[in-house]
Amino acid sequence: MTRATLAPRLGLVLLGVGLLLAKHWYRGPLAGVVHSYGGNVTASFAVYFIAAIAAARHGFSRIAAAAAALLAVEAFELTDGFGVMTNVVDPVDLLANLVGIAAALALDLAVTRRVSEAS
Repeated sequence: MTRATLAPRLGLVLLGVGLLLAKHWYRGPLAGVVHSYGGNVTASFAVYFIAAIAAARHGFSRIAAAAAALLAVEAFELTDGFGVMTNVVDPVDLLANLVGIAAALALDLAVTRRVSEAS
């Protein structure tokens, strides 16, 4: 992995974490949905980029990173926060995790394509 792809991925990890922290203040349209599932989407988004950084360093594909990230967030959901955090299992949370990973994967493809075109 090059610095050209590392920097955007680190920035996107921070974006996901920032959105996770900011969802508490959201008062716009669909506020109930954002408060219920926005954390799953944004946390999964950030976890994908962490997995993508690690996968790229070890020669694994984006698909492997997405699979690892999805496994991690779904396991967290299904094991009540790995027994460390209190978590309420909601089947829609599993879908929200998938949405976050899919959005991150799509954005990762777009960003790295743009970075390679600029190089």
